[in-house]
Amino acid sequence: MTTIGDVAKAAGVSVATVSRALRGVDRVSPHTRERVMAAAADLHYVASPAATSLVSGRTRGIGVITPYFSRWFFATVITGIEKALREEGYHVLLCDLEGHTFDTRLPITQNMLWKRADGVIILNVPPEPDERDLLDRLGMPVVTVGNRQPGWPSVRIDDQAAMAMATEYAIGLGHTRIGYAGTVPTSVSHLQTPFDRRQAFMDVMASHGLEVRPEWTLRCDWTADGAAEHANRLFGGGDRPTCVVAASDEMAFGVMSAARHRGLDVPGDVSVIGIDDHVHSRILDLTTVRQDVEAQGRHAGAIMLATLHGHEVSPSHDEVLGVELVVRGSTAPPAADKAPATPGPAPAKGVKTRTRGRGVSETLAV
Repeated sequence: MTTIGDVAKAAGVSVATVSRALRGVDRVSPHTRERVMAAAADLHYVASPAATSLVSGRTRGIGVITPYFSRWFFATVITGIEKALREEGYHVLLCDLEGHTFDTRLPITQNMLWKRADGVIILNVPPEPDERDLLDRLGMPVVTVGNRQPGWPSVRIDDQAAMAMATEYAIGLGHTRIGYAGTVPTSVSHLQTPFDRRQAFMDVMASHGLEVRPEWTLRCDWTADGAAEHANRLFGGGDRPTCVVAASDEMAFGVMSAARHRGLDVPGDVSVIGIDDHVHSRILDLTTVRQDVEAQGRHAGAIMLATLHGHEVSPSHDEVLGVELVVRGSTAPPAADKAPATPGPAPAKGVKTRTRGRGVSETLAV
C-alpha cells in the first residue's frame, strides 16, 4: 500500500509538504502542489479522510440545513450548493428538518454538525434562539439562503417584490376579482417566505383599492395536491375570482388542475399566475415570476468557500438576486363580454376528464 512517505519521496519534498498540498493549504507553491498531485496520482495514493480531518481540523463537509428535501425548490438550491462545493473538494452534509406535518420541523442539534462539518448553510429556516446560540457556540461560518438573519451573510430574492410583480401584472390585465393561494397557519413559524408573499399580495391589493376576500383565499401546505383540494371548493360555486395569484408554481399547478376539473377554461374563465418558474412551468404554460433557484445555491456555496479560505465576508452581506416576469398562456384579461362559466361537478376520484382548449394562447417563449 502506498504511503504518504512514498509520495514525498517521489515528489522530492517533505511529508509535511505533501500533507499541506493534498489538503489545499495555501502555504504551498502552485508548482510544488502540481508536482505532489502528479506523484500521488502516479502512485494511486488516497489520503485517509479521517486522518486528514484529525490533522487539519477540517472535515471538508458543509452542513446544509433544509426544512424539506423532497420539495423542488430546496432540492434545486442544494444542487447549486453541491456544484459550487465539489469544485474545491468539499461535499454536502444534508440535515433534513422535515417533520410529520407541514407546520412542524425537527430541531437543529449539535450532533448534526459537531466534528462533521466546517460550515453551515441554512435554507429558509429562521433558527430559534437556542439554535442560534448553538450555532454561535460551534464557531462555524453560517450562510443563509432565502431569509435574512442578523450577523450572517445571506443569498435570497426579494419575496415581497416577486409577489408584488405577480399581483400588479394580474391587476394590469384588468382583473379586480383576484384570489390568493398560499396562506399558511401561524404555527408555520419555521418558514418566512409564506408570510412575506402573503403580506405583499395584501399590500398591492390595498394600494389599488381592491378587496381581499377570505373565501377566495386558499390556505394549504404549499403543494400542488393541497392547493388543488382547496381550489376545488373555491371553483365549486358561482361566485369565483377571475384570477388566482399563487405564492408558488406548485400551488398554481394545483389551482389550474382544480379549475379544469370543474370545467373551467384557463385562462378563458380564470387566469392563474405563480412564482418560481418551476421546472414544469414552461411545459404547463404557466405565467410566473422567475427566480434562479440553482444560482442561489451556487452563490451561497461560493460565499461559504470564500469564508473558509480566509477571505473577509461581511456578516451583513446580503445578496439579493433579481426576478423577472415570464408571460405564458395561463393568463389573459378577464372575459367581461360573456357570462361566467357555470362550474361543473367535481369528477369522481380516478375518473379522467377532458377539458376544452382555448385554441390559441399568447406565449412568451423562454
